[in-house]
Amino acid sequence: MGKRILRIGGVSLLSAIAAACLYLAVNCASHNAEREEITDMVRQRASGSFVRLSDGFTHYDLAGPEGGRTIVLIHGFSVPYFLWDQTFDPLVKAGFRVLRYDLYGRGLSDRPHVHYNAELFDRQLAELLAALHVQEPVSLVASSMGGPIAVTFAARRPEKVRALALLDPGHWTGDPMPWPIRTPVVGEYWACVSLAPSLPEGQKEDFVHPERYPEYFAKYTEQMKYKGFRRAILSTLRDYLTSDMRPDFRRVGESHKPVFLLWGKLDKDVPFEISKDVLAEIPQAEFHPLENAAHVGFYESPEVVNPLLVEFLGRN
Repeated sequence: MGKRILRIGGVSLLSAIAAACLYLAVNCASHNAEREEITDMVRQRASGSFVRLSDGFTHYDLAGPEGGRTIVLIHGFSVPYFLWDQTFDPLVKAGFRVLRYDLYGRGLSDRPHVHYNAELFDRQLAELLAALHVQEPVSLVASSMGGPIAVTFAARRPEKVRALALLDPGHWTGDPMPWPIRTPVVGEYWACVSLAPSLPEGQKEDFVHPERYPEYFAKYTEQMKYKGFRRAILSTLRDYLTSDMRPDFRRVGESHKPVFLLWGKLDKDVPFEISKDVLAEIPQAEFHPLENAAHVGFYESPEVVNPLLVEFLGRN
């Protein structure tokens, strides 16, 4: 009798789990915007260029005189390389050789089935520079999550970096993500029905006047139709934003490399107060607090930021 009850209970539990999984799958499917693959046809029609690296294709844009100093622009958590639309051409016109690219999982770069962590992003940048035959030291200009990517690259390969410009950089201390994010199945479901659908609207908080930039948000959603975007974003939360970035920041500080640090005083994403921690770890940084600016002040106020960048990069 007892064994029969256990069998019935086991069948009931399995049925409940199956029903729950079916519900989650159906509900997620109704929210899923990822219907397409990044194919050769998509790449042929796209602007910019592509190069195959060890983890897949990377989408990039390279312009400027071949004899100019190479500047690499690294975007943040989820906005691909169009983030630099207000920065790219002014730096080219100033005589620099400028490279911008989409991180894996974003824009039109591939979405490999890997952990999106420091090793992946560091490897992508190193392989991209090698594939494009960039041998001289480069200057890295990085926004938000691109900040620690640039800092790690400079800490690991100091001979390859001339200077860094960090714009409202991410600065994480190894804190764990909330349990729904880190829990298998639950995290995937949350990413499908809540995180991914909310991302386009959430970008507006990066601006003081988002209503002035409708094209920005239209470009953002384009990447979300390609399969793997949501998986890459979730893995980045689990496998990268839980890392302790401070040791690499300290190594850059100890290197005495030239560092430009800019921060919007109205930043809601990476609050202005965090600039004190970055300055404590990189005391040589030239600090530029930006009035009336949020997380992407370089996009919203290029007339203020671009001259500062050009002067710093030209001097260093």
